[in-house]
Amino acid sequence: MEDDELEQLRRRKMAEIQAQQERQAMAAEQQRQVEEQKGLIMRQILTPEARDRMATLKMAYPEIARSVEDQLIALVQAGRIQSKVDDATLKQILRKVAPQKRDITIERK
Repeated sequence: MEDDELEQLRRRKMAEIQAQQERQAMAAEQQRQVEEQKGLIMRQILTPEARDRMATLKMAYPEIARSVEDQLIALVQAGRIQSKVDDATLKQILRKVAPQKRDITIERK
């Protein structure tokens, strides 16, 4: 009797684990598809020089790069960007988005 209950618990636990793994796999696949679509859109709207700058930015500041990508994609979807974004335009966008550096001066008495 106890062996049957124990076996049922094991089966139930295994089913839960398999369901959780399937959900995680589906979420990972959806995330991969979203990233792939973002990459495709970014290739369409950025010039090669701007893409290089974005790649460098992603390595150094991934959160800023993600924010800029999301903003550019939103602008494209809204129809506010008609032509490709070149490196100079991307620099202007980054100056507005990037946090401003603070100058700290220390005065000695």
